[in-house]
Amino acid sequence: MKSTSSYLPEHFDPSTIDLKALARDLKEIRDEIREDLGEDDLIHLKKIEKWGRTCTLFGYGTAWIAPNPISSMLISQGLLTRWLLMHHISHRGYDRVPDIPEKYTSKIFAHGFRRVFDWMDWILPEAWHEEHDFLHHYNLGEEEDPDLLERNSEWMREQKVPMWQRKALLGLLSVTWKWSYYAPGTMNALQRARARRNKETQPENEYILNPLNPRGREVWLKAITPHALWRFVAIPAMFAPLGPIAVLNVMMNTIGAELINNFHSFFVIGPNHTGEDMYRFEEPISCREEYYLRQIVGSANYHTGTDLIDWMQMWLNYQIEHHIWPDMTMLEYQKVQPRVRALCEKYEIPYVQESVVTRFRKMADVVIGKAKMISVKNLTDAIPRPSSLNDDSEVVPAAAE
Repeated sequence: MKSTSSYLPEHFDPSTIDLKALARDLKEIRDEIREDLGEDDLIHLKKIEKWGRTCTLFGYGTAWIAPNPISSMLISQGLLTRWLLMHHISHRGYDRVPDIPEKYTSKIFAHGFRRVFDWMDWILPEAWHEEHDFLHHYNLGEEEDPDLLERNSEWMREQKVPMWQRKALLGLLSVTWKWSYYAPGTMNALQRARARRNKETQPENEYILNPLNPRGREVWLKAITPHALWRFVAIPAMFAPLGPIAVLNVMMNTIGAELINNFHSFFVIGPNHTGEDMYRFEEPISCREEYYLRQIVGSANYHTGTDLIDWMQMWLNYQIEHHIWPDMTMLEYQKVQPRVRALCEKYEIPYVQESVVTRFRKMADVVIGKAKMISVKNLTDAIPRPSSLNDDSEVVPAAAE
C-alpha cells in the first residue's frame, strides 16, 4: 500500500547512517523492480497518453463554441500530459522497455519536427534536457542547481515592499513562469553547456529575454516564437471554416488554457525541493553514496494513490524516488515508492510527503521570505571519507560533457 504521510525521525544525524549499506539496499530494490519491466509499462504509458489526447480533443472540440473555463482546463491538462511524458521519456525511462516503439524513446521523442507532435511548449526540448536532466538532477540543492528556488527568488526578498506585494509578484510569476522564467533559464543552461563542450568562452551575462542580443535572439527564435505561432496563430486558424467568431473563441480559450497551464505546472513543480524542511548544500557531494541521501532529504513527495491522482500531479508526487532513479517508468515509481519510504524508516532518514497544497504553502513562505531552507555545507562532514571510489556501490551518472 502506498503511503500518504511523512516519516520524520525524532533525531536525524547523517553521520550515523551507513551510506554504503543504504546504497546497496537501494540498488537491490531497483534491481527487483526492474525485473518486472515490460509490456505493462508500455500499456500504462499509452493509457496516460490517451487521457491527455482525449483532454486535448474535447478541449479544442468545444473551444470554438464560446469562451469557457472547461475547454481551457481540458486544453491545459492535455498540455501538461505532454510535459509529463517528456519528463519520463527524456530521462530514458522507457528506453529499456522491451519492444518499445521508437517514438517513445529518448532519442526520438520531441526531437526535430517531432517537437510539434510530442511536446510543443515554450521550452526548447534540448535546452530543458540540459538544464533539468543534467544540471538540476546531479547538482540538487547546490549553487550549480539552476532550479534552486530560494536562491533564484532572492531578488524578490530584496525588494523593500510590503509582504502583500511579494505575494502579488509570486502570483504573477505563477501564471507567466514558463515563458518569462523557464524558457530563458533552460536556454541559458544550453548555451553555457555548448560553450563548455566546444571549449569556447562562456557567453556574456546579458538579459537573455532581450531579442537585440545574440543570446536573447536564440531564445525567441528557437523557443518562444515557434510555440507562440503554433499555439496562438496556427491552431486558432484551423477553425477559420467555422467563421471569425469561432477563431476568436478558440483564441480566448487558448489564452485561458495558458494561464491555467502555467499555474497548474508551477503549483506542482515549484514545491518539490523548496520549504523550511528541505536541505540545500554549500559544497558538492564528497562521495558517491552521499548522492542518494541528498536526493531524499532535498526532495518532497505529495500524496500518492491512483493513476488519476498521479496524473493530475504530473507524477511529481514521486519526486524522492524520481531523484534517486531518474530513469524509471511511471508504473515503476508507483511500485517502488512504499519500499523507499520503508527504507528511510529503517535508516531513520526523513521522508517528507504531504499534500501538494501544504507543500505549495511552504514553498511560497521561502520565496517571499517568511521561512528559510536548511542550509548545510555537507551532509557527511562527520563520516570518514572513503579511501577510494572504486568500490562495489552504484556509479552516479555525471552531466554529459
